[in-house]
Amino acid sequence: MKAVYSQGYFADIGEHVFPMAKYRLVRDALIEGGILRDEDFLQPSPASYEDLLLVHTEEYLGKLKEGNLDVSEQMILELPFTAELFSANILMTGGTIAASETALREGISVNIGGGFHHAFPDHGEGFCMLNDVAVAVKKALKEDRAGKVLIIDCDLHHGNGTAFIFAEEKNVFTFSMHQENNYPFHKPPGDMDIGLRDFARDGEYLRTLGGNLGECIDFGPELAFYLAGADIYEHDRLGGLKITAGGIAKRDEMVIGALRDKKIPAAVVLAGGYAACTGQTCGIHCRTVEICKGIAG
Repeated sequence: MKAVYSQGYFADIGEHVFPMAKYRLVRDALIEGGILRDEDFLQPSPASYEDLLLVHTEEYLGKLKEGNLDVSEQMILELPFTAELFSANILMTGGTIAASETALREGISVNIGGGFHHAFPDHGEGFCMLNDVAVAVKKALKEDRAGKVLIIDCDLHHGNGTAFIFAEEKNVFTFSMHQENNYPFHKPPGDMDIGLRDFARDGEYLRTLGGNLGECIDFGPELAFYLAGADIYEHDRLGGLKITAGGIAKRDEMVIGALRDKKIPAAVVLAGGYAACTGQTCGIHCRTVEICKGIAG
């Protein structure tokens, strides 16, 4: 199985709850653990301006290029804007595009990054500057690589930007399973939204997912994107669910296994994860990649 990664995914944002170093740490741990080899990693190209325009407005991209976000826009983004961070996001968007193209050829691929589902066409929110999955979906549709696309979003947080972007797109099915009483407070409706109660545990989470996953797959997608967020973890600083690392592994097995059974190509992005111990977040992400590799065969 091929994974996508670049050292350029890192940008120095100082002391912040968002662990930019996790991408390198996950890549290194995968190699040290014998899960992947150097040659299993693909180097992405940055997403082109034309690709970004499939989702984002010229005005917003112009602000990012010139570094002209005002204070309120940076507050909503919740990240200190730098040109380096913008470049990292363009590269990770290219990484998600590369993962989708690889999945279409080989069945499964993982981008060691991406999953920025809070980004809207004209602004960023909640650590998300560019909506990499939306760009990759739009590109796959435009180039006729897939006629119907499924987005399975199992990050802790509702995928508000993604739901908004595809609200009128009949060839894209958006599924979000998240903690209801958590960011974002306004949740534009997707095709299927499941808001879990606070402190939900493994059994409730997995039963709920299993009871709804089939309806998503019945949409008949020719390509799926899976946001495998680690922030549902019981020790995540931004979360209010009580899902164990073992429960998260079972979630990944359920989603990837269901897609594999139906021979639906799956592009996986790692999305959120904010445990006080970054090693715990990285361990969960590594297990996700290991499961993908095992199911890929």
